[in-house]
Formats: sequence, structure tokens, C-alpha cells
Amino acid sequence: MNPLLYDLTMLNGIPANEKQVRKYFEKAVQGLADEISYDNIGSIIAKKVGNPNGPKIMVAGHMDEIGFILSEITKEGYVKFIPAGGWWGHVVLSQQFVITTKAGKEIRCVVGSKPPHILSPEERKVVVDTKDMYMDLGVNSKEEVLALGIQIGDMITPFIESIPLNNPKFLLAKAFDNRIGIALAIEVLKNIQSVSHENVYYGVGTVQEEVGLRGAGTAAYQVSPDIGIALDVTIAHDYPGGTKETELGKGPCLMIYDSSMVGHVGLREFAVSICEELKIPYQLSYLRQGGTDAGKIHLTKCGAPSIAVCLPCRYLHSHTSIIHEDDYANAVKLVTEMVKRLDKITVEQITFDR
Repeated sequence: MNPLLYDLTMLNGIPANEKQVRKYFEKAVQGLADEISYDNIGSIIAKKVGNPNGPKIMVAGHMDEIGFILSEITKEGYVKFIPAGGWWGHVVLSQQFVITTKAGKEIRCVVGSKPPHILSPEERKVVVDTKDMYMDLGVNSKEEVLALGIQIGDMITPFIESIPLNNPKFLLAKAFDNRIGIALAIEVLKNIQSVSHENVYYGVGTVQEEVGLRGAGTAAYQVSPDIGIALDVTIAHDYPGGTKETELGKGPCLMIYDSSMVGHVGLREFAVSICEELKIPYQLSYLRQGGTDAGKIHLTKCGAPSIAVCLPCRYLHSHTSIIHEDDYANAVKLVTEMVKRLDKITVEQITFDR
């Protein structure tokens, strides 16, 4: 597996607790960026100047993953929690998680579940609500939990090792949503070190996307971009019985619509023209529910034409998401080429050709 993807997916970082990812990003862009800055809620911005008088291109991925926040410790030593991001109860029961303490200690635990032998017919028909779940740390009391350094408010994240699968181009990990975007922003920054780009590149790691695209709004306000490119994942529909409208290995997806933004037509056509010229496979996709950081970027100040470039991903918002290595490589190639070509005249044409 690509070392960057491995490292990033093995880090833990839920909304408002992205510190591990931010520090990794900061270290990765040292020596590549001309300037590193931050917004006031934790997003990180790596600036690389090609032409100081050129347009500002914001390429953003969100640092946070879905997880939970520890909300209660029972007298028997079980832990209750509240969601940080969107979970479906079916993918939570009997799964392993990690509680990260204030001191950085990682405590393994498991979500309890009833054996099927004792489920009533009514219970078998419903999805268990996360508010009715608990985590088992393998202790006997609240005192034992507190002795581990665990406190109310601690971060809880899925536990799984990132690995290539039997076809090594199929990669399994937690948090591809959206360490993919962080990896892409870093890769593009590396790729433009020795090539001309008639613009100012801003590679951004945003915070709190999973709870409402919040860091994208504050970071975009600080950058004030002329073009926004959100990097994320989207649903792969190539599972048994799926529609096959998006598939692993068929290229990155250009989002035409989601609940946060109707994609900018001119910018999408610009991306498609690059794909067709350079023979980069691509897919067009949409989401009826859900959005990306582009939803906030395109509305900053007086607006910025924006697009979401997303990797198809199986089993989103679970411990076990799967992507295809070729889709990642082609996304890097596409976004790098977009940045290389977005000069002042091109951006004006995209923006004002109505």
C-alpha cells in the first residue's frame, strides 16, 4: 500500500479532534510549501506560489473521520457514546474501537451485542440505535475505567489495520473518507515543485467536514479562492445488486450534484477535457444525500467555481472501506494537471463564460 495512504488511514481523528492528522500534514508539507497557516478552528493551509499575481486555487480534503465521543461511564465500567458523523447501527455492533485519552494513550474496546439466541422477534426487525449501545473495555467498574486515564469527551475511532487485499490494487482501511483527500493534496503539492503553475496553490486540510463542512467554510474565507477543488470519496455502486453507475478501477468521479452543491458546469467541462486529452479514466457521479467541502468553498465571499473530485469507495462510513489504487493514481494525475493549467485567462473563462 502507498505509504502515505497507510500512514494517514492509521491515524485517528474525529471532528474537532484532528490533531494527529494535522501534525502529519504539517510535517509532510514542510519544505514543499512556501507558507503554512491555519484558520481559527484547526484547518491547515499549505501555500505554494507559482505566479503571485495568478488566481488562487484551493485544493481541499477533510482531515476528520467518522467516530464517536465518549459521553458516559457507567458504574459497571461500560462506556456510552454519541456519534461524530453519520453511522448506521448495523455496522457498529460487535466492532472493535479505540478510545484515545487526553494523554494520547489508546485503549481498545468492543461494542457489545446480544447473541441471536436471546433476541425477540421484534428486536430482530430493527436496527439498534447507537444511543442504546455501549462499549466493553473488559473491566469491572467505573474506577478501573478512570484509572486508565479515560474521561468524558475522549475520542473514539474504529480499529482496523490498513492492508492491500488479494488483488493488491484493492486497498482496505478505515478513514479513506477522507484521508484520501489529505494524501491527494500532499501529492499534488509534491508534483508542482518543479513545474510551472500560473497560480497560487493552496493545499488545505479542513476540519469538521463530517458534521457539516465547517472547516471548509472558515478555511475558504481565509484563502478567498478563485477556484475550489474538493477531494473526497463517493459511493461505489459495484456491489452485488448495485447499479454499477460508479465502479472501482474506472477512474475518479466528478460530482455533478450533491445536497451541498450543484457542480460548476464550466469547471467540470475543463476537468473532462483534460481527462479526454490525457486518456485519464473518469466517471460522473451524484449523491442525493451528503455533500463535500466544495459545498462551502463555492459560497465563500462572492463565490468560487468549485468541483468535487471523488474516489469511488465501497462500504463508506464503516470500519472496512475499499478503494482502488489506480483511481487514486488517476486522481493525482488529474488534479495535478488541473492546477498546472488554471492560469488567469482560463479561470476567467471558466468563471464568466455564461
